[in-house]
Amino acid sequence: MPRIAKKKPEPNITLVAEWSLPPAATLGSSVRAKGILLEIRARLPVKLRKCLDVRGSELVLGMEEGAEADFAAVSVSVEKALVGIESLEVIPREIEDILTIKTSERHRWLKDGRLPSAGTRTVKLRGRARKITFHIFDPRMVEDLLNSDRVETWREEDAETKAENRRRALWKAKLKREAKKNATVPPESGRDEATGQKLRGWDEFASEFL
Repeated sequence: MPRIAKKKPEPNITLVAEWSLPPAATLGSSVRAKGILLEIRARLPVKLRKCLDVRGSELVLGMEEGAEADFAAVSVSVEKALVGIESLEVIPREIEDILTIKTSERHRWLKDGRLPSAGTRTVKLRGRARKITFHIFDPRMVEDLLNSDRVETWREEDAETKAENRRRALWKAKLKREAKKNATVPPESGRDEATGQKLRGWDEFASEFL
């Protein structure tokens, strides 16, 4: 008979603390709120990190009875980490969620300077030796974009540029087809441009290097 795994008993959470994340920090993004959670968790002891979670725009700390000392220590760490949290740089997945933009748009606007970078950050992937480097963004710049219509303006500009490039490509293709269709045999081949017939005396002319 198959073994039936025993279900772990639900922890008896009696110690609870909550902190509201300011709108200037989350910028209305659940992805950004999760990012703030991970940033604060990284400053906590490994065994206590999962005691802190996020629900909406609320950070929630929950521990079992008897963990009063750990609860107090983590609470102090969270409160310290929240000081100035509005200035925490925005990472790629967060700016995409905040501004509702595609990864391709982020890359394009970053490359042409419309989306200014605030620098780069290098992190090591969990459980891997490989590191990745990515651009980070000033939260106040992101907030300014969120409150303006520049993203839509950029999209309109990109659409116009794409349409213009397509028109140019079609025009070049048309000219190429017409040139190929109307191509004539060059005179140095020894043939008449109009009729294509061999010119009389051409071989003697060419032999004299004329």
